[in-house]
Amino acid sequence: MQKAGEIGFVRRIPGLISFTSIIFYEIALVFSPTLSTIGTIDESILLASGAYFKQVAKGEQIFSEGSYCSFYHQLVSGSVRWVNIDDDGRTYVQAFIEPGECFGEMPLFDNGPYASSAFAEKDSLILRLKREHFLQLMAGNSQLLMEITRILAQRLRSKFFILKCISNPSPEIRLVRLLENLKIEGRHINAVSNLLLLTRQQLADLSGLRVETVIRTIRHMHDAGILLVQNRKIYLK
Repeated sequence: MQKAGEIGFVRRIPGLISFTSIIFYEIALVFSPTLSTIGTIDESILLASGAYFKQVAKGEQIFSEGSYCSFYHQLVSGSVRWVNIDDDGRTYVQAFIEPGECFGEMPLFDNGPYASSAFAEKDSLILRLKREHFLQLMAGNSQLLMEITRILAQRLRSKFFILKCISNPSPEIRLVRLLENLKIEGRHINAVSNLLLLTRQQLADLSGLRVETVIRTIRHMHDAGILLVQNRKIYLK
């Protein structure tokens, strides 16, 4: 087991991606004293700071929009859906959280309410650290604080990109840009096989399209050679 001070993290290098001329920058490994290999806090550091595991069932709400933030959350296993729900009950998906990622961390810094709600997409295991202990951890390690700040900045940048993406009236352009962004971020895509790890419903949720439109557009993109559909699985080229 690694000791505190020997934990590494991955810093992703921005890349250029096109489905017609594929250009990728490789992921670079940079070592840090407190972060795991995907950029969030190593579990041993959290546990040593007083964090504990919490099991949540599929569909269970983890926190709600507008409520006070008491914990730092990091997903260990499973999947979490980060959403806003309007007065008419319509759901707007902001992100799907993968194992190893933190979520709902913004109010930890500004003491404001949660900007969205979080639900378990499937049975999940979460590490929770009390807010006061999280802030103590940040205050005691400036490098860790800078990396958490970097993650926040990346998420804000991604949100601007997604807003621009879903404003385009063309379903195909929406999906192409969304998939390009996911590839650049290294999220929801198998790095070895280029298998997309999102369902068609999840693509619809993220792109603001109807699932029927996503299914039809994916079929057209396959026929055009933009991506590959094999046994109902989607592979990026």
